[in-house]
Amino acid sequence: MSFAEFIQQSEDRDGVRLTWNVWPSSRLESTRIVIPLGAMYQPLKERSQFPVVSYEPVLCSRQTCRAVLNPFCQIDYRAKLWVCNFCHQRNAFPQHYSAITPEHQPAEIIGGYSSIEYSVQQRAPLPLVYLFLVDLCVDEDDLQALKESLQMSLSLLPPTAFVGLVTFGKMVHAHELGCEGIAKSYVFHGKKDYTVKQVQEYLNLSGATARSPNQPTQQQQPGQAPQPHTPSSYRFLQPVQECDMNLTDLISELQADPWPVPTGKRPERSSGAALSVALSLLECTYPNVGGRIMMFVGGPATQGPGMVVSNDLKETVRTHHDVEKDNCRYMKKSLKHFTQLAQRAATNGHVVDLFACSLRQPGIHEMAAVCDLTGGHMVLGDSFDTSLFKQSFQRVFLKDAQGHLKMAFGAQLEVKVCRELKIKGALGPLVSIGKKGGSVADEEVGVGGTSAWKLCGLDDRTTVGVFFEVVNQHATPIPQGQLGAIQFITTYQHSSGQRRIRVTTVARNWADGSQVQQIGAGFDQECAAVIMARVAVSKAEHGEGPDVLRWLDRTLIRLCQKFGQYNKDDPNSFRIEPHFSLYPQFVFHLRRSQFLQVFNNSPDETAFYRNKLNREDVTSCLIMIQPVLYSYSFGGPPEPVLLDSASIKKDRILLLDSFFHILIFHGETIAAWRKAKYHEQPNYENFKQLLQAPVDDAQEILHNRFPVPRYIDCDEGGSQARFLLTRVNPSSTPNTSGPWGQQEGAAAVLTDDVSLQVFMEHLKKLAVDGQ
Repeated sequence: MSFAEFIQQSEDRDGVRLTWNVWPSSRLESTRIVIPLGAMYQPLKERSQFPVVSYEPVLCSRQTCRAVLNPFCQIDYRAKLWVCNFCHQRNAFPQHYSAITPEHQPAEIIGGYSSIEYSVQQRAPLPLVYLFLVDLCVDEDDLQALKESLQMSLSLLPPTAFVGLVTFGKMVHAHELGCEGIAKSYVFHGKKDYTVKQVQEYLNLSGATARSPNQPTQQQQPGQAPQPHTPSSYRFLQPVQECDMNLTDLISELQADPWPVPTGKRPERSSGAALSVALSLLECTYPNVGGRIMMFVGGPATQGPGMVVSNDLKETVRTHHDVEKDNCRYMKKSLKHFTQLAQRAATNGHVVDLFACSLRQPGIHEMAAVCDLTGGHMVLGDSFDTSLFKQSFQRVFLKDAQGHLKMAFGAQLEVKVCRELKIKGALGPLVSIGKKGGSVADEEVGVGGTSAWKLCGLDDRTTVGVFFEVVNQHATPIPQGQLGAIQFITTYQHSSGQRRIRVTTVARNWADGSQVQQIGAGFDQECAAVIMARVAVSKAEHGEGPDVLRWLDRTLIRLCQKFGQYNKDDPNSFRIEPHFSLYPQFVFHLRRSQFLQVFNNSPDETAFYRNKLNREDVTSCLIMIQPVLYSYSFGGPPEPVLLDSASIKKDRILLLDSFFHILIFHGETIAAWRKAKYHEQPNYENFKQLLQAPVDDAQEILHNRFPVPRYIDCDEGGSQARFLLTRVNPSSTPNTSGPWGQQEGAAAVLTDDVSLQVFMEHLKKLAVDGQ
């Protein structure tokens, strides 16, 4: 089996990809391989025939270890003992394992089950809680479309799920659901920041004593909704099966915010105060229980805590230039407010989803922390009346084959490592639990200083990047044949209400400094590109700006110097192995991507793009970094082509997938034929089929992706063609050689950016430089 096949098998089976699949055996050697040892782990990756067992996992008896029994442990069938492959502790099997033999093995020690899920028994399933937080400062068409989407979502929720409604404009309204014949709501002033205690008292929730997941619940009959904690909380949060009609009527009667908006002013929108009230409501009633606040905003907050811009239209919403020059009047206070709210939500295990639809900036830059820290969905669109929003919102409620929602709550990810490794940190939609120990490294990357993290919400696409450090000393060789091991333990609340534990254990070989080729052969350049992209974005968000590009360049040069083959000071002699050859290309496109280049993007768009990079899997992140380009022509079937301006031909149709955009680009000749409507004539059936082929492929991509990408249909020379021209490698520009300043038959890209060819030439010169 080749390393490429092994990497694919590991991802399919365990949801794990490692930057290096053969590990350097000492700290010294690990510093020389340049790219950090890291893993991209998908805790809830779907796979066929995944084993789910209905008993508790067997843990190592050493209190400082507590690793789970796995296929890489040594088993003594005669003595009924197992040796932990992390701390080498000898452990006795539990009594109910007494019949274990080489022929009768439990699932967790069978070779193919390096990932296994335990369904832990409990007295009663926990409820799921959904709280809709709706912005009423939108126009009538948008509000009507949003109301229809909310009513549709009620039919997609489990009947036993609890649901509530809070609306906001100039004021914040917490709606009662149990009122017959009359709508009743509690009003909060939008300019005030209410404490949890104040909200508790105003809503008359003082007697509410919420139950945590670890406390016993009252026994209930199958199919019966969980009983409310107190009658007071039941006024605002009720099971869907009981309040469906009332809530549907309540949503249908919602009106746009009644407060008048003078000419030249923005609506007075209290987003910060509204989210604070909604979080306080859940915090009072259902702390540490799976809950989602689904927030719908149609513009920036213009008053109260979290204010982004004033309501005067003469004052523009901040740009990247304003952020760089520290010329943002409200940004720091707003960031602080929403970060505090995000931390409160994370502490109580609640998820905040953000659906922002506006032609102007809705203030996502300031609000991003509530999604980044809680694992909530973030969707950015132009209007609530577009298919982009409607289909994205509907896909939040996708269900698996058993009819359960594809979402999990209140997860805790703990990582165990062998003695030769330590944990530096993690990057993803998570917060630290602060679990210290001997396995935690001093150096931190991302969220570090801990070996366990909390993920309030996650789904089958959520992916966490974890970073490791080799601590074994060069003078202490690792015994031959000994494997290094990492174990991921994810405890979470399933959407069925069950508590589950998914355990994934991976093991890899060690190699000493003399086996550089063996270490290099195990390099996963795709995983490395995504890991480095996440680190680069993390650095950029912490204000390092242009230094990030220099750091990426230095890292790439050092990697090529370490693993390239060349003669000193001779760029033409430079060669690099195939398993490294794509990495420079990924870095080239990363440097030009919207993650690091903020020109022509608003701060809100940048926050949205970075949020997706920080939570999607390796394949999706690679498409974001280096989009996929397909070509359609009369010369043959559709084929992938280079992301290069040379691929733009007059007689071609191109399909670009950049994850956020799906673009169909018609070459000049094709566009002219389409404009002449040749495809409508019976003699040109083949041309009709050629036009339809990329549309069908685009629809398939649109159908399977979340959030739904923006769909663009354009012609060569049109304004929308810029979405393609900004992403292709500019190998043809007006400055390149050719009869008219460009390559024969290729489209010229007007840019000052260097091409990939020039980038590689400079890389080779720097890599072979003897200094």
